[in-house]
Amino acid sequence: MSNDETRTVRLTVEVADCGIAGLQDKELDGYADTPAQSVGFIEVEKGCVTLHITHQWGPADFAVTIADRDPGADLATYEDIVEIGYVSMSGEVEMSGFTFDEAVMHPLPPLPAGPGTYRIRYHVKDMDWEGARDGGVDNHYLQIWPAPLEDPVVVKATSDMSEYFLDRENFKRARGL
Repeated sequence: MSNDETRTVRLTVEVADCGIAGLQDKELDGYADTPAQSVGFIEVEKGCVTLHITHQWGPADFAVTIADRDPGADLATYEDIVEIGYVSMSGEVEMSGFTFDEAVMHPLPPLPAGPGTYRIRYHVKDMDWEGARDGGVDNHYLQIWPAPLEDPVVVKATSDMSEYFLDRENFKRARGL
């Protein structure tokens, strides 16, 4: 995949409860040595990624960019941005929302380097406003590109919810909770 072939898709996943959506590898075997990681609104464990979203239930809009190199963070549009490492055993991933019924899986374009290590950057907008929408901008934006495994990073954190997810105890203490 060349830079000209970078693909961005838009999709909507249905969330019945819990305020989470998921990204998962199509091959869920072989993750025994893969480290579990989390930072802010994103958690990775054995081929599965949990994405905390802006609301508890209902449709959640996502834009997802699959690229052959770092496409650059959208610092101007999004309030909270985190990055995390990810291992794909198959080179194919799909998204779904959390539902009590059978989850509807949304296949994404193939990952450019096939099976291997990737970086996921998760942008979130309006986390403090329970799913408010502004001018047609997706509140949730994922970027995925090949990269070595590195520690999770907070790129930008401005919302109260970001502060909560990054350090729950400090958040509660600072507010007398």
